[in-house]
Amino acid sequence: MNRPAVAKRPESDGAGDAAGRLLLGLIAGTAASVAMTAAMRRLFPELPAAEQYPLPPREILDRVEPAAPFPAERSLQTLLAHLGYGALTGALYAALPRRPSGFVYGPAIWALSYLGWLPGLRILKPAQHHPAKRNLLMLAVHLVWGGALAWSLRELEASMKDVFAAGHDRDHP
Repeated sequence: MNRPAVAKRPESDGAGDAAGRLLLGLIAGTAASVAMTAAMRRLFPELPAAEQYPLPPREILDRVEPAAPFPAERSLQTLLAHLGYGALTGALYAALPRRPSGFVYGPAIWALSYLGWLPGLRILKPAQHHPAKRNLLMLAVHLVWGGALAWSLRELEASMKDVFAAGHDRDHP
């Protein structure tokens, strides 16, 4: 019985083109946002009781969309917006021609956001007007995010060159 010829897979890893890099950045940014959210959850109870009000992702969404169409789902909307922003900034990181350390990029995103465009658009007060311990929490979780972003992106890019690279399949019937 003759088996059909198997088409040879292209040798390109797919991550070399701009679209591939952006897609991997979106994935890595999302994964990093999950790590960041876990860090937020661990650090939030350490804040003084008076500072244990919703963290900036929720405050931002409440300001941008004050009359939520589905108030009961506001936490889910906040989580999705948080993951979406992490994915977007992860894609930007992946597109950089020379990537800085994630431990530089994460705090840079914090500074550009909380000292830049968020107060510039009057969404949040500038970070220097937030409680110091909340700022420290947010800086710490942006370090986690930046480190997780850089590591995730390196792993995804490397996987396309080795464990998911072209080769001869041997486990087909």
